[in-house]
Formats: sequence, C-alpha cells, structure tokens
Amino acid sequence: MNSPFSLAPTRGSHIYQPTAGNLAVSVPVVPFDENNARVLEIFGQHRELVSLPVVEQDRPIGLISRHIFMSQMSKPYHRELYERKSCIAFMDKDPLIVDVGTPIETLGALAVASGDKTLADGFLIVEEGRLAGLGSGLALMRELVSLQVEKNRQVMQSIDYASVIQRAMLSTSRSAMSAALADACLVWEPRDVVGGDFYHFEQHADGWFAAVADCTGHGVPGAFLTLIASSCLKQAIEQCGPRDPARLMGEVNRAMKRVLGQHAGADKPSESDDGMDACFFWYQAETRSLTTANAKMSLFVLEPGQDNVQTVDGERVGLGYVDTTDDMTWSSRTIALAQDAMIVVCSDGVIDQIGGPKHIAFGKQRLRQALLAHRALPMAELGREVMAAYSTYQAQQRRRDDVTFFGCRVESTSTGQSEQSR
Repeated sequence: MNSPFSLAPTRGSHIYQPTAGNLAVSVPVVPFDENNARVLEIFGQHRELVSLPVVEQDRPIGLISRHIFMSQMSKPYHRELYERKSCIAFMDKDPLIVDVGTPIETLGALAVASGDKTLADGFLIVEEGRLAGLGSGLALMRELVSLQVEKNRQVMQSIDYASVIQRAMLSTSRSAMSAALADACLVWEPRDVVGGDFYHFEQHADGWFAAVADCTGHGVPGAFLTLIASSCLKQAIEQCGPRDPARLMGEVNRAMKRVLGQHAGADKPSESDDGMDACFFWYQAETRSLTTANAKMSLFVLEPGQDNVQTVDGERVGLGYVDTTDDMTWSSRTIALAQDAMIVVCSDGVIDQIGGPKHIAFGKQRLRQALLAHRALPMAELGREVMAAYSTYQAQQRRRDDVTFFGCRVESTSTGQSEQSR
C-alpha cells in the first residue's frame, strides 16, 4: 500500500443468488505495524465505522472493534500506555474471513458458528486472499431475510399451482355429483392451500358410487398421497366395478402398499407408513339401497320421521399402512333407505376439531345434533349450517386438519341438478 490506510474495493454481483461479495463495503484499513494513535484518528474521522481491518501486504490478519478499542483507550492511562504501540494490541486475531464467492446462506451459518462478535463487529471478505471489503452482521441478516422471502414466494407460487391441479383432479367428481344428485352438498376445505382429503363420485346406469378419503397428513405431503390414493381407487373401479365397496378397499389397500413400498420386514423396514381412512359407498337406485364399507370413517344416515341419526362406523383399520396386511378385508353393510333419507360422510377434520369452552373435540354427537336441527333444509343450506356450527365451535382454535363434508338426500329418481354448498 502507498499510504497508512486505503479503501478496499467493493465487489458485487448481478445474479440474484447472492454471495459474500454482495456485502463487501469499502472501508479504511491499517497495516499491522500502525500505532493505536492512528487507529484512534481513523475512528474519529469515520464515525460510521464499526470495525477496522488490519492488513499485512493487502491480506487481512485481524479486525479492530470500535467498541472494544474505544472502551480500552478511555481507561485511565491506557491512551498514554498504548498510543504509540502497534494496533495489534487490540486486534481480534481470529475474525471471520470469507471469500467473495461464499453463498449467503453458507455465510450465515459461518457467522452464527463464529459467535456474537461477527454479528456485532462484522467479517472480512477476501478475493484471492486480498481484502475485498468489510461485511456487517446487519447487512447479512437483511440479505438472509430477503433471500428467505424470495424462496417463500417461489414455494407458495408452486403450492398455489399445485392447488389448481388438485382442484382440477376433483372437478370431474364434483360435476358428476352435480349431474346425478338433485339435493346434495359437498364441502372440501384444505387446512392449507392443498390438502390430504379427496373425494370421488361417478354415476352409472343403475346407481352411483362415492368415496370420501382422508390421507395421512395435510398440506403438500397429504396432497401427494391423494394423487396416489385416487389413482389406486380409479384403477380398482376399472378392474372390479363400483358395486362392492369392501372389495374395492382391499384392492386399494394392496395397490397403495405396493406403490409406497409399505411391507414391514426385519431385513428391510419400510421408509413410509402412510395410508388413508375412507368410506366407499354404492347406491343402488332401483332398490334404493346403500352398500357401504368403512375404514376408520363413519357414515351417518337420517331417515325421515326418525329422531336419531344412525351411525355406521366399520373397521378400525386404515388402508395402506405398514401394519395393515395385504390380505386385510373390510366388510360391506347394506342399508335400505326410505325416500328423502339423508346420507352424510365427513372426514375427521370435522369430528376431531378442538373448540368450545372446554377445548374438546367437536365429536360425532354435535354433528348428529346439527343434522337433526337442520334436517328440513335443502342439503346445500344444511351443509352451510353445519359448517357454520363447526366454525363457531372452533372459535379461535387453530384448524387441526383438512375438512370434507358430503351429504345427499335419496330421491325417487337418480338424476337431477344439485346445488353446491361451496
């Protein structure tokens, strides 16, 4: 260097992926053999300077903290004792030194590992070993926050588009339900942007088939599982037809276990233990009968003129899990329905939601009471009233899970146009 101190060049980058070079700020520097009187003079001339790099032949060897230096020099007799001595007396000999190409996220981890001094006093940035500038902890935090905000934006854009795909996947069933059922409602509310619940509906010449399923988890993992489970269900219907719900459950269970590699074994344990709770049901129009198979999900029936809601619970075994065997069988139950009988199925996002003054689950009993209270309403309005009661009960509690609520009324014909509650 040609002078006792000089300005180190600033290096930047036009690529969004930021590096340490983006944070390099030109600051005064001092050679290692400069005395403390000069350091004091530099700090006096540059009030904004938090730290002062110390170099040897343009290569940084330490960092002098303004706070530490000034506090030491203000002590009695310290100025007289140290003013003419080398500046290395108050120099941090082990500051954080990083290359200009160090990614910001890596730099953040290094800064945290090096301790509070780096965030308070800054860090040295070099290029080919020579000082490129000084970085501050505050600037690093700002860059990390900006980077995280951008990453979150990109992730949310991806999830928003995933929601479009998931809703499009379900739209065929919603349209089929609308065409087949004159008085029905369907509520599908993911807890997050995408969800782990799905439904399936298809109309046939002699009746219709419907399924409501709650896959493990919610959000993105749950949404992935809905794609797998829905595909398995569609393949099973193509192979076996829609009229035997219990057989369909067995086929879907085996298919999910195969796709997810969920076969427990001491030599090679499964990396996944996921599956779903579900209710599959077939309605035979001519006989007005409902055949249902239930895997940890209840179906509710309210007959006209009755004062109690019939609950069909079924087996307490889910589909696809490691502990669910390949040859697991579910049983079907057939119920003869009167005209105007109400059929309701919902995922446990409704049943298990915590709320109320005692902070307990909404439960099946409150659901049955809501169905009885609003039984005279068209199903679309009934669905809205039930969900309003659910939301009121939830109050300020956090939504626990995805919510699916399906309901319909049995009529003398199997065709018509239904209203959609949501």
